[in-house]
Amino acid sequence: MVRRGEVYWVALDPTMGSEIKKTRPALVVSPDDMNAALPTVIVAPLTSKGQPLGCRPEMLFDGKRARILLDQLRSVDKSRLAGKMGIIDSALWHPILLEMLA
Repeated sequence: MVRRGEVYWVALDPTMGSEIKKTRPALVVSPDDMNAALPTVIVAPLTSKGQPLGCRPEMLFDGKRARILLDQLRSVDKSRLAGKMGIIDSALWHPILLEMLA
């Protein structure tokens, strides 16, 4: 089962406009009860580039600097998930997500 806090390779294309493109790592932010019941998950893409913003927490992931693009949340079908890459501690991103959605 896909779990909150896990990072997967996600095929994000096709996209439009300023949406983040390509197949890239993405953090699963949807709660586990949703992940178990639905064929979709909510993800936040990771990037090593992009403008630093308060809604884009920076961290090291897989030995590289990364930003979690919480401003680019997206629901994707689980068939877009390729391979699990690891886990990111929710303390690094969950409080920021809650503040954004409050």
